[in-house]
Amino acid sequence: MNTICVHELFDLSHSISAPLFGENTEPYRVLSGLADKIIELGKALDPALFDMPQENVWIAKSAKVAPTACIMPPCIIDENAEIRHCAFIRGSAIVGKGAVVGNSTEVKNAILFDGVQIPHFNYCGDSILGYKAHMAAGVITSNVKSDKTNVSIRTDEGRIETGLRKLGALVGDFVEIGCNTVLNPGTVIGRNTTVYPLSRVRGFIPAGHIYKSETEIVLKQMK
Repeated sequence: MNTICVHELFDLSHSISAPLFGENTEPYRVLSGLADKIIELGKALDPALFDMPQENVWIAKSAKVAPTACIMPPCIIDENAEIRHCAFIRGSAIVGKGAVVGNSTEVKNAILFDGVQIPHFNYCGDSILGYKAHMAAGVITSNVKSDKTNVSIRTDEGRIETGLRKLGALVGDFVEIGCNTVLNPGTVIGRNTTVYPLSRVRGFIPAGHIYKSETEIVLKQMK
């Protein structure tokens, strides 16, 4: 049976969201009911470290939030994160320690692990980005199929039926995604993989590779 396992993609020690994953081997399941999970997690946060400027929004005192940013509940912004000018966090979002949500970037129903950077004109919806993953300018996660049917994940062994109508991308730790790339619904990218700019990505891309095109995915050379 095909599975996409949490520990193949993410180091849970690098996210305040770790308790939400529990025994889930398939990380996309965490995105179902994420709002309620964030509220429960937020209630346990230390008020000495986190402010609550509005109901169900927790922002670390060490985080930097631009006055032009829009943050909607429920949401947790962890320590030393930076929410820049005109960022739009629509809710059901966790932004990890030291992460950057930048200019005109929109985040919705998503988990950003520590050190994630989505700094310029990005859309991240119904997705999980692993530790120190980086989306360059203009990268978007497409989270709904054009026919509005449930999203499946395409692998070499067959399709994984997620049961979700909305699912963007699962992006592993240390992934680099080049400018103006589109991650199609149900994209999974393994750790330490690099995606060329202007790519259209779908399905499962293994760890430690370079994605040049759908027909050219090569193993990274060890230095």
